[in-house]
Amino acid sequence: KDVIMHVLGSDYEIVADQSYFDSVRTARETAASGKLVTFGIQPREPATGYGYIEGGENLSTGAQTVRRFIEKPPLDKAKDMVAAGGFYWNSGMFMFQVGALLAEMRNYAPDVVAAAGDAVARASRDLDFTRLDAQSFAKAPSISIDYAIMEKTANAAVVPSPFKWSDLGSWDSVWKTGTRDPNGNVSTANTTLVNSRNSLVMSHGVHLAVQGMDDVAVIASEDAVYVGKLQDSQSVGDLVKTLAAFPATFKLTETHPTSYRPWGGYTSIFNGDRFQVKRIFVTPGKKLSLQKHHHRSEHWIVVKGTAEVTIGENVQMLRENESVYIPLGEVHRLSNPGKILLELIEVQTGSYLGEDDIIRIVDEFGRS
Repeated sequence: KDVIMHVLGSDYEIVADQSYFDSVRTARETAASGKLVTFGIQPREPATGYGYIEGGENLSTGAQTVRRFIEKPPLDKAKDMVAAGGFYWNSGMFMFQVGALLAEMRNYAPDVVAAAGDAVARASRDLDFTRLDAQSFAKAPSISIDYAIMEKTANAAVVPSPFKWSDLGSWDSVWKTGTRDPNGNVSTANTTLVNSRNSLVMSHGVHLAVQGMDDVAVIASEDAVYVGKLQDSQSVGDLVKTLAAFPATFKLTETHPTSYRPWGGYTSIFNGDRFQVKRIFVTPGKKLSLQKHHHRSEHWIVVKGTAEVTIGENVQMLRENESVYIPLGEVHRLSNPGKILLELIEVQTGSYLGEDDIIRIVDEFGRS
């Protein structure tokens, strides 16, 4: 119960300089006294995309009590707070003792504690995963720690933190933290910008050319392109909800082109009428299930590494630039006996190409 947890968001950019470690030490000392500590970032501008924390009395550790939490403010209010001092960006970073957090959760969020406890108690093992019980976990209220605990507890403290921090949850924050060219643009490889200024242009594959655009974000991922004003990037979540609401686009919000499996994974390259192309990668020493398909045949072309291919009773080795055909309905298996990653191109043809058209006969991962 005395163990101290440091909680950080996965999409934060933090410069871990001396001021960061000084803030961590202050937070640790404060948390050891039983306080629930949050990190308040010294504002660099009157940002409207962050919530704020107003500091209160000074504590002996160098932290402050929390006077109040403030929702994302309008610009005029944000300017007033930054000018007044004593207000900090709410970073969403925390430090607390396990026992202290659980005690406050039992007081203010008992339903969360109960659901999480049941989910752990009824968890199951799956290879090297622990699977929380889904039904138990689903009973937990969907609520942030700020609303559930921090805004209610009398034990909240804030550490004024001068280190550089950015929440990369919006495209404008990615632009602000990026390296800009003389025209104020932040761009990645596979991009060309002409007569464009103060824009964010990123591509994860295709070459992206942008001409005559100012203050925009243009993002090309593997399966979609986003174009919008940088100043509107805080509202991307609303756009995602719109995509999710329509049958024609909801898969863009549900399935990434690259899917990972215990043996490696695959990336969807191209989908057509009665065919699709995938890049398959298999980790050294791993093998896919012995399987067959009712509705599709497959062509495999090895582009890197060595493949051991089983087709019916026949086992053969394929090396780079070699290929094999898997007839519809034939029992087959793919494995990587080598020391480097196996990569191959798979071309599927048939009347139905869904992932559920897999009949597993033997599987190392308990899926047969």
